[in-house]
Amino acid sequence: MVDPVSLPVKRVSAVRILVSSGLGLLFDAFDVGILSYVLVVLAKQWHLTHAVTGLVGSVSSLGMAVGSALAGLCADRFGRRSLFMITILIYSLATGLSAFAAGIGMFFVLRFFVGLGLGGELPVATTYVLESSPDKVRARRVVFLESFWAVGSLAAALVSYFVIPSSGWRVVFLIGAIPALYTLVLRFALPEAERYARLKRRSTFGESVQNIWSQKLGRRSLVASVVWFVMNYSYYGMFLWLPSVLYDKGYSLVHSLGYSLIMTLAQIPGYMTAAWLVERWGRKRTLVAAMILTALSALAFGFAWNTVSLIVFGLLLSFFMLAAFAATYAFTVEQFPTMFRATGMGWAAGFGRFGSAIAPFATGWLLGAQLGYGWVFGVFFAVLFVGFVIVTALGKETKGVALE
Repeated sequence: MVDPVSLPVKRVSAVRILVSSGLGLLFDAFDVGILSYVLVVLAKQWHLTHAVTGLVGSVSSLGMAVGSALAGLCADRFGRRSLFMITILIYSLATGLSAFAAGIGMFFVLRFFVGLGLGGELPVATTYVLESSPDKVRARRVVFLESFWAVGSLAAALVSYFVIPSSGWRVVFLIGAIPALYTLVLRFALPEAERYARLKRRSTFGESVQNIWSQKLGRRSLVASVVWFVMNYSYYGMFLWLPSVLYDKGYSLVHSLGYSLIMTLAQIPGYMTAAWLVERWGRKRTLVAAMILTALSALAFGFAWNTVSLIVFGLLLSFFMLAAFAATYAFTVEQFPTMFRATGMGWAAGFGRFGSAIAPFATGWLLGAQLGYGWVFGVFFAVLFVGFVIVTALGKETKGVALE
């Protein structure tokens, strides 16, 4: 049998590469999604305060920060394909074990390891797909890859809506452990990325870190890191708390999960719109437009006055937020040359995870302070606006530019 790592990428169809990589992101999103619904139940079952509940999300994000940075370095040194499989296996096993957590302490530890695997998998998979794609469609394929995240979020919403009320929260984590089996399939499904395979030598860890912060790439690394911090703070701060916010507003658990499911439906068309715009309009322009529209939608959601306005602004928030995140991936991964691409992508995403670590706790504190939802979502507006200004002023457009 021929080892697929030795096969040229051209002998493996683009669909196979995209789907094989995308399913990993789907399972990742499923895990993040179910956590937001499980927290509603755990807060009640384990008598958790808003601050402690927010810390659960923060611990996962700290694991993601470490995983992103380490996986990026290792992927530039040892290859994209092997790191892709290892990170999926780590988070899948930790997810399955989360079903057996007896208390909040054990749950904290397992969520760190879930984050470790998840944080490493996302930048590596993005780099892999980009380097396996022709220049004319490379950004679109990256966005198509990220669209699997929306499908995973939708699957999490569906499973949570139908399973949690009837079977409890532990079952959904067992369902989330399925990707552990999928790693066995990946071993025989994917070759190494073509651009990476053509490199005459591999960068050392020191070279990778030094070069992404060099005079040539330093500004790109800074902008990418800020973008990832802004996007992660906004996404995890808002969507991890979304079911809980609806529950606090007086909706029942079933209605909270149902309305969250409806809002999640807007994520897929958000991704598809971004996939079309990044090639037609440009990576930077798509990103800044989606960021400012997300900021306005967040502000409107915070001041929603009834159920209809809540759902409408929630749909817009979900649509533009995921369009912005899709553009973030396409924008970031093209900022770095092949030899240091995974490191640049991983370190930017890793720094961004500090945003996702801070946001759940900060949002929980703001909700506990009873300042009002207008203030809470006004913070998200401000954070997104800062990101919009920085990318507009300093960001580099890569549409039509050959990869270095």
